[in-house]
Amino acid sequence: MRTLSGKEVCAILKKHGFEQVRQRGSHSIMQRQLEGTTITVPVPDHKELRIGTLLSIIRQSRLDRSLFA
Repeated sequence: MRTLSGKEVCAILKKHGFEQVRQRGSHSIMQRQLEGTTITVPVPDHKELRIGTLLSIIRQSRLDRSLFA
């Protein structure tokens, strides 16, 4: 996995159906509507996301890990 910034992760999420619904402090809240549910993913606006944080975002977003490589 390569190192990504919060802005890069938000761009990838937007490209796959997420939209930014609000921002509180340094965290952008991204959401995607699916039939019967809503996926909400907080993304910190840091220059470099730690690997554990990035993996958590990927898991919560339900997107394939290869999209973030």
